[in-house]
Amino acid sequence: MRNKNALSLYLTGCWIAFAAISGSATAQNYPVKPVRLIVPFVPGGNSDIIARSIAPEMSKALGQPIVIENRGGAGGLIGTELAAKSPPDGYTLLMVSAAHTINPAMAKKLPYDAVKDFAAIAIVADVPATFMVHPSIPARNVKEFIVLARSRPGELNYSSAGRGSVSHLSGELFSSMAKVKMVHIAYKGSGASVIDLIAGHTQVQFSSMPVVLPHARSGRLKMLAQAGAKRSPAAPDVPTVAESGLPGYVVSSGFSMFAPANTPRAVIGSVNAAIVKALADPAVRNGLASQGADPVGSTPEQHEAFNKAEIAKWIKVVREAGIQPE
Repeated sequence: MRNKNALSLYLTGCWIAFAAISGSATAQNYPVKPVRLIVPFVPGGNSDIIARSIAPEMSKALGQPIVIENRGGAGGLIGTELAAKSPPDGYTLLMVSAAHTINPAMAKKLPYDAVKDFAAIAIVADVPATFMVHPSIPARNVKEFIVLARSRPGELNYSSAGRGSVSHLSGELFSSMAKVKMVHIAYKGSGASVIDLIAGHTQVQFSSMPVVLPHARSGRLKMLAQAGAKRSPAAPDVPTVAESGLPGYVVSSGFSMFAPANTPRAVIGSVNAAIVKALADPAVRNGLASQGADPVGSTPEQHEAFNKAEIAKWIKVVREAGIQPE
């Protein structure tokens, strides 16, 4: 009996050692075939643009093609679930937007765990939100707007790209921190919401910079502030919300890359290095900057910490705003 137990333990040990060696060899040889990069949105959005901006240089660094696969639907849930359930071998990657950190707050039940089912690779780029108003709003800065909004509770409408979008929750966070009451008007997408803001049907919007920057430059909209942690090179003369009247208010979309959980650490390191190298290319950096996106290229550890912190932040915002998950 003792001999049988000893043999069983010996064989188990051999199998574990073989698996470790095999996994290590796979990681060392990675990649040996094309890598699929899932974008959980339709073509043309910020996630898709950023993914396509870095993919060619990543391909050069890895020595294999990066094949972008758009799997839009359900606010990013369909493509994200597909990535979560893919083999953890480094041949399926996922590019996400702020929706990845907002969905846990807005959905009663997700088909995946936004933390446990993914291995963080890197924050690729940061796209700050902007605090936009119609030119008819007399406020010249955030402080003046807060005074105005407090004097007209429930009279100012802020538009968003839809319920649970970054623009929606940005408005809720602002209202909570500034102690003002505005009315949320949800649209089906950012395009329609911006059109109505320009027309004056709504007065305020918290939009990502690439969407509204051309309208601010043309004078059709007025950018009171940008909501990133620091000023964006795309609008260096425009102060942040935090420095112009509301300390602590920071909203930006961290466009980042994940792999399925349990992807070998060496593979994560290879992909991270490819991202950092791609972001060092002047053409890639200039292309992102022209879109109002700030290149980042974080470590996996920084990305993981950011992901957890953002999820916790939006859960708090949703609860305090009394928004019911669906």
